[in-house]
Amino acid sequence: MIRVPAEFEQQSFILIIFPHEHSDWIDYLEEARNCFVEIVNAIITYQKVVLICDDVTLVKSYFTVHHNITFIKYLTDDTWARDCSAISRYHVGAFCDNTKDTTLVDFTFNGWGGKFEASKDNLLTRSLGFQNSVQTLSHELEGGAIESNGNGVLLTTSECLLNPNRTAKSKSEVEHFLNQVLGFTKFLWLDHGYLAGDDTDSHIDTLARFVDEETIMYVKCHDKNDEHYEALSKMERQLKSFEGFRLIALPMTNPIYHDEEYLDNDTVKIIQQRLPATYANFLIINGAVLVPTYNDSHDKEVLAIFKAAFPYHDIIGIDCSVLIKQHGSLHCVTMQFAHGVSF
Repeated sequence: MIRVPAEFEQQSFILIIFPHEHSDWIDYLEEARNCFVEIVNAIITYQKVVLICDDVTLVKSYFTVHHNITFIKYLTDDTWARDCSAISRYHVGAFCDNTKDTTLVDFTFNGWGGKFEASKDNLLTRSLGFQNSVQTLSHELEGGAIESNGNGVLLTTSECLLNPNRTAKSKSEVEHFLNQVLGFTKFLWLDHGYLAGDDTDSHIDTLARFVDEETIMYVKCHDKNDEHYEALSKMERQLKSFEGFRLIALPMTNPIYHDEEYLDNDTVKIIQQRLPATYANFLIINGAVLVPTYNDSHDKEVLAIFKAAFPYHDIIGIDCSVLIKQHGSLHCVTMQFAHGVSF
């Protein structure tokens, strides 16, 4: 038997891809790098970070402390480690003490349904030299699209996992596949919920997350005039229909916009786009929770919610205002690897 460990279980390290000049961060590269440095420095107090770098010497210069950081040279297309990294998998009865009991599944990453170039990102796992067994599959699946409670329950969205740009399989076929490959035995499908500006076709990690086996945090919209109100209200009703789970609501930020340039018949035009700021994109690590903040009036309230939900963890706010300019946030740029994974 197999299972996907929950994020709140013990981890070996967090994998992060550092922004480089060939990524989409180029217009505000230093701002993005500073944010990534803050994330890495927060994590290494508690556990190891594996940092993927296009230029190891350059990236090392951004850190005054190298303890708990492993620098690995590899040129990626972009920096969304959550979606191009392998998924950790335990073989029962793990909690494991050796690499034979913890394996990895390297799904295909096609740039969120072919939206962006992703060939280098797709080959990342095969380039890292894990000591663990790695199963490489042609099926497309992104880490941000699935949430495991560690006990066989999968929380996900039908908009992403059943999207024709990801799969031709039916819901029952997808469930059978994920049972065989990742050991899920119960499936919680959300059929509603989205964030404006999101490129992922409603990744679950932007909307609703497990904080323990029986508790789900989710984004709630209180403003009836907000474009998200109807869809997120339907999502909330569906979450409440799932028996046996406690719910914790997270507020939405106030609307955050960014001016983006695009070419129209060789003319540069500017469009104001709403960004997908979400507090649900938090990261649980060993002993702490990193919570994205956005210089928003709801930041303080949200940190208090996390302190109540995680009484035995340190709660660390990270300003992720720059990350949402590329339509992701803190969880999207990180990937945890389970206890027992090593190089």
